[in-house]
Amino acid sequence: MRMPHVTIWNGSLGNPIYQVGGKSFVFFRTPRPDAVDPVTGERYPDVIVFWVPSESDKQALIQDQASPFFTTSHFDGHPSVLVRGSQIGELTVPELGEVIQDAWLSQASSARAAAWLSAQPGSQTTAPEVPS
Repeated sequence: MRMPHVTIWNGSLGNPIYQVGGKSFVFFRTPRPDAVDPVTGERYPDVIVFWVPSESDKQALIQDQASPFFTTSHFDGHPSVLVRGSQIGELTVPELGEVIQDAWLSQASSARAAAWLSAQPGSQTTAPEVPS
């Protein structure tokens, strides 16, 4: 909620969806058949989706063995990563903050992203290129 212009919508089951300019950047996903416990086959009830700036960013997060991020075939080609809420504590606060900021930047308008970035001490002054 520290990011500007954020609104929160409730999904069909009351799950929060964080948006900027009407575009989702983080949301709590309802249980789906593509994200299941490999032992029990039960659907994960706590999957959180984070948008990422690019496929290379996605791959860096999901290929890091120390990272709780993952993906499923449902998200092939989609600029996002998944993490279970029960594993969010495996991330440090700065790591989680960076993922949320990157998610927001990937969905914010260029003007909003540039304004926010220019207000950050020591940050780049232009928004990262995001494919249309």
